[in-house]
Amino acid sequence: MTVDRRTPGRRPGGPDTRGEILRAARESFAEKGFAATSLRAVARRAGVDAALVHHYFDGKDELFIEAMAIPVDPRRIAAQIVAGPADEIGRRIATVFLGVWESPDGQQRMKALFRSMMSSDEVARMMREGITQMIIQPVSQVLDVPDAELRVGLVATQLVGAAVVRYLVGLEPVASADVETLIDRLAPVLQQHLTG
Repeated sequence: MTVDRRTPGRRPGGPDTRGEILRAARESFAEKGFAATSLRAVARRAGVDAALVHHYFDGKDELFIEAMAIPVDPRRIAAQIVAGPADEIGRRIATVFLGVWESPDGQQRMKALFRSMMSSDEVARMMREGITQMIIQPVSQVLDVPDAELRVGLVATQLVGAAVVRYLVGLEPVASADVETLIDRLAPVLQQHLTG
């Protein structure tokens, strides 16, 4: 007769433990939002030890990025945007944002993400909270203006509008314009919002 020597408690990692953690994270982000979701709560929901969540993901930001299938790391985007002279930040934002959309994989994933945000209040809320913490706040902190978050928010309206017109609706001539032309046209408008 064999004796089962396993101790009671959380199960160890299995073949799709990472996937189960991501599923649990998506559910938690949807129900509670970014701020109220903790790695321990995700671990409980997935039925694993919290150390296993830390094994797969460096922190809540990374877990959010992977759970939402964001094609690029928003923290890296924020770092690229704030690096350099303040009078060129509009150009850096336009270049980074359109660069994500211009890659075939990035465009496919961004389209899916945008459509999900438009059709689901939960996805929109999760993205709003995550992007606010990982991009809007860091970019706002480098601007020397009292209404920095409003200014960065206005930049977001320009970028979302450009993405919808070019990549989702396909409105000409924006849809077929050279990306460098779009960057040249968008950059001064974004700069005006940020530092004008």
